Amino acid sequence: MINLLAQSEGLLDACGDQGSYICEQVYEWTDNKLLATGADWLLDRPIRILLIAVLAWTASKILQRSVLKFAQTIANSPTDPRLQTLRERGPGKLLMEEREMKRAAARAETIGLVLRSLGVAGIWMVALFMILGQLDIDLAPLIAGAGIGGLALGFGAQSIVKDFLSGLFMLIEDQYGVGDIVDVGSASGTVEKVSLRSTTIRDVKGTVWHVPNGVISRVGNSSQLWSRALLDVEVAYDTDLDLARDVIQQVGDSLWEDPEWGGDELMERPEIWGVQDLGASAVALRLVVKTEPSKQWAVERELRMRLKVAFDKAGIEIPFPQQTVWHRNVDAVSHEVKAAKSAEKAEPEHKPQSEQPESEKKSTAGSDSESQAES
Repeated sequence: MINLLAQSEGLLDACGDQGSYICEQVYEWTDNKLLATGADWLLDRPIRILLIAVLAWTASKILQRSVLKFAQTIANSPTDPRLQTLRERGPGKLLMEEREMKRAAARAETIGLVLRSLGVAGIWMVALFMILGQLDIDLAPLIAGAGIGGLALGFGAQSIVKDFLSGLFMLIEDQYGVGDIVDVGSASGTVEKVSLRSTTIRDVKGTVWHVPNGVISRVGNSSQLWSRALLDVEVAYDTDLDLARDVIQQVGDSLWEDPEWGGDELMERPEIWGVQDLGASAVALRLVVKTEPSKQWAVERELRMRLKVAFDKAGIEIPFPQQTVWHRNVDAVSHEVKAAKSAEKAEPEHKPQSEQPESEKKSTAGSDSESQAES
């Protein structure tokens, strides 16, 4: 009994409370603490560490393959349920061109890189803690320190974390990409670079704007799927609206039938929606054209030029605001006012005889009769 107790105490001293199988077997065979401890450190623990490393490597490989497929699925999937239908409408309509394929590949690569980096880092972090545990290193201070560091990082760099998360979701949702014309509120223009941290936009004046992704609350994309050219053509009120409508429609049809425009820039035949506004000096007729992405401004400029030529030929007036202006000479007006006032004051002193009061007339008549009686 005493021998068994001593042997148990020796096994506990050699291999600890949770001794490994190799340590226990070596101690039972040799009854030597040093050999048992050496076998545990030289055989058992390296095998466990190697097994943890192999499992972490296998998990990281599986994760990388899964993330790659997931990223490709996101990049190749339509951003709108109507996109697949639009792609199948007619030959060459909204098919994935070389630019779109490059953009999808870049999105897949960026998303895959980010997700793989995060996943692999998480797996090897867990594996590192497990390996440290096999080396009898107390993990409680490390975990506490990591928690405090993460908390401090979260408070101190929360704007950066917000930028990265916003950038990641922008890429996953394909809100915009390089070459798109966007309006993000604080800036608008052509997107030149998209990263997880910020978006680089060059406006029409050539100014480059670097906008952090975290401050972008809304995005207006003028280059996704299709665009629309919209013109409100104004004519005078005395213009025959049917004639003006026919002329505008002819201009739109000629643009649609033009091989330079109808085949590449326009997606549908131009339409006139009717009278859009009754303004102060003109009647506005709305003309709309569905165009390829980012082509609406070029189409609008071409339509304006053709409409001007067609209206001149048809004798249709393009109205413009008119205003009547009266010029007033202040000095002359003040002089006239003074002259009028002086004339009003002079009128009582120069009244004619016929305008004398009745009392004066009576007194004059009385004096005449008295003079006659005296004579």
